[in-house]
Amino acid sequence: MPQKDIVDVLSKAFHIHSKPGVISTPKKFYYSVLPAAGYTLQTRLAAILAGNVAFYSDHNISTPHNDSVAKLSTITSSLAYTENNQVVLPVQSNIWTKDDKYNLVGDWRISKYPQDTYGLGGNNSLDSADLIDYSYLRIYQTLLRRFANNFYAGIGYNLDYHWGITENGYQDGRQSDYVKYQPRQKTVSSGISLDLLYDGRDNPIFPSTGAYANIVWRDNLTFMGSDDNWQSILFDLRKYFRFPGHSNNVLAFWTYDWLVLSGTPPYLDLPSTAWDTYTNTGRGYIQGRFRSRQMLYLESEYRYGITRNGLLGGVVFVNAQSFSDWPGNYKFNYVQPAAGLGLRVKLNKVSKTNIDIDYGFGLNNSHGLFINIAEVF
Repeated sequence: MPQKDIVDVLSKAFHIHSKPGVISTPKKFYYSVLPAAGYTLQTRLAAILAGNVAFYSDHNISTPHNDSVAKLSTITSSLAYTENNQVVLPVQSNIWTKDDKYNLVGDWRISKYPQDTYGLGGNNSLDSADLIDYSYLRIYQTLLRRFANNFYAGIGYNLDYHWGITENGYQDGRQSDYVKYQPRQKTVSSGISLDLLYDGRDNPIFPSTGAYANIVWRDNLTFMGSDDNWQSILFDLRKYFRFPGHSNNVLAFWTYDWLVLSGTPPYLDLPSTAWDTYTNTGRGYIQGRFRSRQMLYLESEYRYGITRNGLLGGVVFVNAQSFSDWPGNYKFNYVQPAAGLGLRVKLNKVSKTNIDIDYGFGLNNSHGLFINIAEVF
């Protein structure tokens, strides 16, 4: 059946001449833009302008439905102003050069971000919220080179800069974990990273088959401007199956394990819920709900079609996160599970970009709405 997206629906509603459901002659750039109002646990109401562009750096252009010629490059960004007086501008990029020889991966963001923190360790309550206000600049940029089919290795630079940090504290006078750990008005983590990447996905925006693995070792160094020397390692592993095999439905698995190996990271740079690149870990819990030196995370999602024309789809998901005890290092005594369901609305049928609208439920009355452009993982 011919596929449709929001552009087709609007074209028909406003009598704009188009050919709904027909994928046009392959182009080099595919744009998706969405102005919207949203709501999340960490922002409350938000005005958002979000979008992405998918393109081919190689002059041999194929469509996202047939990526045997060249890998699809993507740049995703959004501008948000929230009811909590937060301003957020992230830009994530995944760019392939000609013949897929090099891969440039970027995560740049700047924000003014008052946000509750809930203390350290793997178990806390929503009643322990402590407001911390700060401005934040992140620059993560990595260059990878192919050394075998779908295998890449490279080096990157990582900067986390927080300034103007203030804390409300608790009205009853007790000390927060933030004060006990390392209170500062400004923190800098700056250093190099070594990256290993395998990317065998059929489409980075909407993977339906293949696998993805990224291992990042990060070394923050005082001679590069870091406040302290500290090291961490990150494992980001994903696998996708068509299930049933003859369908377009997808069963996906994701693990995101973020471990501090040595040294003392600033409080706001510790592994924490939903502080991954796309702020997607821990659907069902507010961003920053759990924080410690070590984070283990596992998620599975089932993606299925609702309409035969591809306009609407659905997902169900389950996840679990565990953070090391505090004080301590590698003891994990608590697991925080969550589950939920969501709706997918096709924003661009060519690049397979969806609007994701999910509702997740965690423990202790934790629940909320989560909105994304493109899949969560």
